[in-house]
Amino acid sequence: MFSSGVKQRQAAFFFALPALVLLLSVSIYPLLRTLGLAFSSLELTISPVETFVGLNNFAKAFGDMRFWNALRNTLILVTVGVAIQFVLGTVLAVLLSEIRFTRMIWLIALLLPVMIAPVVSGFQFRVIYNDTFGPLNYLIRALSGGAVAAPPWLADTRTALLTIMITDVWQWTPFMMLLMLAGLESIPVELTEAAQVDGAGYWDIFWRIKMPMLLPVIVIGLLIRVMDTFKTFDLVFLLTGGGPGSSTETIAYYTYLNGFRFFSMGYTAAIAFIQLIIIIVIARFFMIAQKRVRGGSA
Repeated sequence: MFSSGVKQRQAAFFFALPALVLLLSVSIYPLLRTLGLAFSSLELTISPVETFVGLNNFAKAFGDMRFWNALRNTLILVTVGVAIQFVLGTVLAVLLSEIRFTRMIWLIALLLPVMIAPVVSGFQFRVIYNDTFGPLNYLIRALSGGAVAAPPWLADTRTALLTIMITDVWQWTPFMMLLMLAGLESIPVELTEAAQVDGAGYWDIFWRIKMPMLLPVIVIGLLIRVMDTFKTFDLVFLLTGGGPGSSTETIAYYTYLNGFRFFSMGYTAAIAFIQLIIIIVIARFFMIAQKRVRGGSA
């Protein structure tokens, strides 16, 4: 006879088995299969035969200037774009925290961009940036009386990456705003009231009380946005297609090109794993920062 504890563990395993099988089939196996491809050469345009090549694909990536260009573009979007989202989101959150009666109306209006699918945002801004009939260039020509030449936003190497960043900032700043607002609302009112009694001004309270207490929220928010921005694909695909040339290619888009345009599956797998390693390192950095903010050890 089995004890009740053993029967409970067997029942728990039985009920968890379908989820375990699903996880292995759609997550673990593809990951291991991709890792195997990363050490192999599989050029579907030439032959369906897979050949083991060791670290050649990784060496090829580190010597590929187009790969480094895609990594540079990705890091620009991650650092500059996410920094702008954080600053704007914090400012909007502070302003909303001071509003009482009409806050819900403003909150709904400001959250509309983040509720729109990225595909819809891409098409929307593709129309806005159009150099012939787009409303942005129409406003530039109207306000300047035709004195200022309206730039071809999506076809100029100097502005194409900027258009992707602006679109991403427009859509995801409300997300940072919502996180920061939730953090501000969670700060006990007694702390700020006690500081005011002691003679602290608004900025003293904000920088010395509120911001230190918001650090855990800030770290989590930045981690989410950095990891999400690092995978930017849809906006590049819809707005510029990686062009002009390769000036707006990101790591995710370059991976797509190698896999679904060039059908170089081994090289694609190697790039994907390099991207995964970078994301893991970034996540680890933020986790260490989170633990230090909370007073723990890494």
